Amino acid sequence: MHSRLSRAEVPVESTWNLSDLFIDEAAWESECQAVDEACLALGAHQGQLSNDAARLLACLNAVESVQARLARVSAFAHLRNSQDGTNPQYQAETARAAALRARVSASTSLVDSEILGLPDGLLEQFMASEPGLADFKAMLNDLIELRPHRLGGDTERVLASLGEVLNAPYQIYNRSKSGDLRFEPFTDAAGTVYANSVNGFESNFESHDDASVRRGAWASFSAGLNAYNHTYAAIFATEINKNVALARLRNYRSTEEFLLQPHKVPHAVYSNILDVIQAELAPHMRRYALLRHRVLGLDKLLYCDIKAPLDSAFNPRMSYEDGCRLILNSLAVMGPAYCDFARQTMEQRWVDRADNIGKSSGAFCASPFGVHPYILITWSDTMRNVFTLAHELGHGGHFGLAMTHQRFVNMRPAMPFVEAPSIMNEMLLAQHILGQSQDTRMRRSVIMQVLGTYHHNFVTHLLEAELQRQVYALAEAGRSITAAVLNECKGKILAKFWGDTLEIDDGARMTWMRQPHYYMGLYPYTYSVGLVASTAMSLLVQKEGQPAVQRWLEVLKAGGTHRPLELMKMAGVDMQTSQPIHDAVAYVGRLIDELDQSFT
Repeated sequence: MHSRLSRAEVPVESTWNLSDLFIDEAAWESECQAVDEACLALGAHQGQLSNDAARLLACLNAVESVQARLARVSAFAHLRNSQDGTNPQYQAETARAAALRARVSASTSLVDSEILGLPDGLLEQFMASEPGLADFKAMLNDLIELRPHRLGGDTERVLASLGEVLNAPYQIYNRSKSGDLRFEPFTDAAGTVYANSVNGFESNFESHDDASVRRGAWASFSAGLNAYNHTYAAIFATEINKNVALARLRNYRSTEEFLLQPHKVPHAVYSNILDVIQAELAPHMRRYALLRHRVLGLDKLLYCDIKAPLDSAFNPRMSYEDGCRLILNSLAVMGPAYCDFARQTMEQRWVDRADNIGKSSGAFCASPFGVHPYILITWSDTMRNVFTLAHELGHGGHFGLAMTHQRFVNMRPAMPFVEAPSIMNEMLLAQHILGQSQDTRMRRSVIMQVLGTYHHNFVTHLLEAELQRQVYALAEAGRSITAAVLNECKGKILAKFWGDTLEIDDGARMTWMRQPHYYMGLYPYTYSVGLVASTAMSLLVQKEGQPAVQRWLEVLKAGGTHRPLELMKMAGVDMQTSQPIHDAVAYVGRLIDELDQSFT
């Protein structure tokens, strides 16, 4: 049995180099203190903002500077903890950064309260007379929209100072997942013993071609989760109850309305995404499940079989270097500047691809302002890794362009747009490979990767969003959120979607324990928004070529200067209608048609 490596044992070339953020811990420590001091200095502006437009501009510039520096300090702590969550020093640094964030938030909330307390018309007058305030237009408009929901200045300051406590569910969940979760080794049908872990299961065993490996890993994985079922339910319930309480405190009609406010999209778009995709996609995914059942020749299809490869004999290993080359070729349509940036990201140790004890599961891209992207992934030589890396490079390319063309205050668009550039890269990768090959097995392999993307975003994340919708409604009605409630809700959601095509077991009912997204507001549904937009966009690129690409690049450069639906409209996609959703689901249907035909 192969044991997993410690962080110190992994080859340095497969790890990221964080010295571009801070040369060493001493430099990070020094900047933490400097950010604290800069945060205190914001107090000099207190009570002065109504004096004149120049004073307001100076204050906003100072706030932006503190927040940009805080982002770098936080990123360093977050990335180190992500590379090894078992390291006590990294845990302590993460807690230190969280406390610093709370202090900065408390200081900036005072600024926000003072701005909202300006006499009617004065802010608009200042914006008209001081050109420098134009850079803060989007931020100030967002702030004005919060006016009906703001509490008194002292109350806002108290809430902001409690930021570390209010964000505790997210931190507790992540720390437990990386440091406490343990899975028993399991044995396959041939008697081989395997070590199991979150990363090992999600990057290898979950899609293993041997049913005895897949099911053995699933039994081990489910038992490991079950040991924390009640604990994680209590953490999740705390997050839910916190948001319900804050929504009521701030006089929102519902918790959903409160959590959607920073997304800057109408509630109807959120509801449409959940309702239309579940209704229209379920029949296609059931066909896919029946196809898998038939082709794999299984006695019955279990939940742990829904990612099993349909043609395991055709599963070429993909080294990191070969994967990078394939991605760069697929992104050529985006132009040389975009490709050069992607190449730099992959070649200059901005990607951490090692597997080690304590490493965060899944994949993400962090883009600290003024530095460059850092990507976390666990590379296991699969085509799925290639698609995941292309996805994270989409985030890196997006924020790299936004950073170059926008100030920190305008770098990030609201959440519903954030996943579109990343999934767009996956679509371009798929189109590139499909365009190069008429070989049935190669096309089949790529179609399965694309369907993996749709499964991840239109099924996994969307059904997470459906669980959120249901449990927030239960909590608002006064129902206690327990492990039994969460398991029951999740089981019913899965059963309704998949019908009788697969068996929903206790492990499937506990899948809500696997994702951190529940602690990030209404994040899960935004993956589907991004996939709808990027599906439409990739089809426009196929149809129009460079004009569509150029529009897309301009949208990426725009950062957060426009609302998500405006950004999509600038690119040529109208998400105010349901048509792009219908089109995206129909595209999934066509992929499953071709896949089905390839086995006849």
